[in-house]
Amino acid sequence: MPQKKNKGSLNRQVSGEDEDLSALGVPLDAVVKIWCAHSIPNFSLPWQRRRQERSTGSGFCIDTDRRVLITNAHCVEWHAQVKAQRRGSDVKHLAKVLSIGWECDAAVLTVENDEFWEGLQQVKLSQKLPHLEEDVLCVGFPIGGDTISVTSGVISRIEVTTYTQASAELLGIQIDAAINSGNSGGPAFNRNGECVGIAFQSMNADEAENIGYVIPSLVVTHFLKDLLKHGKYTGFPTLGVETQTMENSQLREAFGMSHKQKGVLINRVTPTSAAAEVLKANDILLAFDGEPIGNDGTVRFRKHERVMCSWLVAQKFFGETATLTVLREGKELELKIESLYPEVPLVPVHLFNKPVPGPSYFIVAGLVFTVLSEPLLESEFGADWEHKAPIEMVKSAIQSRADSRDQQLVVLTQVLAHELTMGYDHLENMQLLAVGDVPVLNLRHAMELTEACEGPYLRFNLQQNQVLILRAAEARNATAEVLEKHGIPQEKSPDLMGESSKQVK
Repeated sequence: MPQKKNKGSLNRQVSGEDEDLSALGVPLDAVVKIWCAHSIPNFSLPWQRRRQERSTGSGFCIDTDRRVLITNAHCVEWHAQVKAQRRGSDVKHLAKVLSIGWECDAAVLTVENDEFWEGLQQVKLSQKLPHLEEDVLCVGFPIGGDTISVTSGVISRIEVTTYTQASAELLGIQIDAAINSGNSGGPAFNRNGECVGIAFQSMNADEAENIGYVIPSLVVTHFLKDLLKHGKYTGFPTLGVETQTMENSQLREAFGMSHKQKGVLINRVTPTSAAAEVLKANDILLAFDGEPIGNDGTVRFRKHERVMCSWLVAQKFFGETATLTVLREGKELELKIESLYPEVPLVPVHLFNKPVPGPSYFIVAGLVFTVLSEPLLESEFGADWEHKAPIEMVKSAIQSRADSRDQQLVVLTQVLAHELTMGYDHLENMQLLAVGDVPVLNLRHAMELTEACEGPYLRFNLQQNQVLILRAAEARNATAEVLEKHGIPQEKSPDLMGESSKQVK
């Protein structure tokens, strides 16, 4: 492990006496404070928003000519209003969010007011990853004061880590500098004044002290190049496979691997992934684009350093090709993926990138149907939903994969009080499997089947072999009464009010 330097008091407020940092080329005046008002949906009551919340974070200028600021995605999630304030200024300027990369927790902003950009410094993004034990300075506006703050430390570790914003697995830098609330979105500088990354998360204090994480500049640059290349954020490609290490010699022998061959076993290929057309279960993935993969699933990173092979895929862009070397039934093959793209999760981790922000829903009589997502699970069962939610939902969220790109799991999230729904109130938070005899593909399909029902009864088949039946005509007439009684503005979310995208079958 790298030997960490004792920095004494890690957090120090910077006033006008920052000549030492300026001499090093650290552009403190490029760092701004981000103010955000968040209007977060109520996933349990999808026609409502929760009470507005406010937060502060940090950001910095990366291009004064194009007028571009960058910060963390979670600093501006569900934003109703964003403002940027320069260091030493008493004026907050309205900012506009141009694009958000949820997986890499980065967002691009701009400010239209010319005054904001006068004399503003800009940050240079380093094109190289730092080395272990290199000094790092995190600059931002954390809690504990109003002025800019500098936190110093060293690079402790560089590896593929989980980005909590969207549960993505990307390269991350671990540092021993304190990253507190408000530091998020601020730059991390090396001793040459170059930005090596963006501060974005830290480990809980009850687990470890002074462990913070930085988004490497290489990940940030990928996000920015993606915007320039495609005109929008397309995400980080994934292979969409579940793998198993091949460290056991008997396992390697059973799959016909020679002593020189190394790789990982493909256990499952997601149907919506780019690899679905070329890879099969029980393939041994030996190399990606010619880079050999170890039996532990890692690839060579730098001298004496290895990282998970998923980092090779994440460096690609949407639509690019990839060459896979696999061992299939004892034969080594070269396979080509013509177009890489992110897989579609069956249970979304977030709902930020929808055309119409917020959860989708529709109501018939007192039945409220919506899409199963992790925000819904957290809203219904708390942050510990993995242990408190129904086992079927947890299994779907963690283990199940989508069979098609438009597949969704539809949930009867609650039964609003009405005389027609008496006796059905115990059926809340159950998955809808079919309407009548037709299996449900997604929420829109479920709505269309409900509206197209011509028989005397509406029959909803739920999980655990539960059945919910209503008289069709009375149920449709009761919907308006339920909406009025419970103060609900409309029976369906805006995204379900347009023309149907699927034919009813």
